Amino acid sequence: MKKIFSSRTVVTLIVGIIVIVSLIAGSNWWAKRTNTPPFLQRFGNDLAGGVSRVIAVPTTAIGRTANSIGNLLDTFEENKALKAKIDAFAQDKVRLQTVQEENKSLKEQLKLKATLTDYKTISAVTISRSPTTWQSQLVINQGSNAGLKKGMPVLAGAGIIGRISEVNTTNSKVALISDTSSDANRFAITIKGDNGDVNGIVTSFNREKNQLIMGQVTSDNKIKKGDLVETSGLGGVIPAGLYVGKVAKVSTDDYGLSKKIYIEPAADLGNVTTVMVAISQIGAN
Repeated sequence: MKKIFSSRTVVTLIVGIIVIVSLIAGSNWWAKRTNTPPFLQRFGNDLAGGVSRVIAVPTTAIGRTANSIGNLLDTFEENKALKAKIDAFAQDKVRLQTVQEENKSLKEQLKLKATLTDYKTISAVTISRSPTTWQSQLVINQGSNAGLKKGMPVLAGAGIIGRISEVNTTNSKVALISDTSSDANRFAITIKGDNGDVNGIVTSFNREKNQLIMGQVTSDNKIKKGDLVETSGLGGVIPAGLYVGKVAKVSTDDYGLSKKIYIEPAADLGNVTTVMVAISQIGAN
């Protein structure tokens, strides 16, 4: 029968065991003397610590990533809530500005109404104004059921802004004084000068400056900045004496043959929210 271990192998094993036992004994002796853990224990602890550090690196990275994602989600929700608050604040601000503008317009109407002693007035609100016809017309929420008729003057701010051009049952179209299209029925106006009135019509409108222009004036009467402008009544539709605005500038045409007068209207023609329709009490009696 063949031997499993040779003599050399046995001797090597015995020597190895003796060496290991010696190392353990020596390590324990040295540990007791120096008050430190035995060598094998230290080796095991170092090995375990190294493995722990290797495992801790990806684990820490994953934890930090998860925290970053969580913080990002929290930040997103906070931003969403803040954006909602900002939007609500903007809406409230717009509502407040709208109310303030309407309040200012109504106060101006009350002042204007006090001067219209010969007229009964009907208040109305602008319900439609197209960008394509912004300069020429708007629609108000009063019609024939409120007694409105075609040709009645419409006022806003401190003076006239137009006249009723079309009447429906519950709404009406207003032809604005700034309508200078070829088929428009121009407004006849008069400038109250120091040495006599100067009559004419509204020939054009400067939208950027919100100024009416009275062109082709050949009168020699002196006209200066600040002179009052009223309706003249010469057109046969709008009665005389309704306030239009004040002279802002006097110049001449391109050929220097006639005057060109710029008029600051009594109302902001680009921002008309509430109006009054004037019904003459003299004609009604």
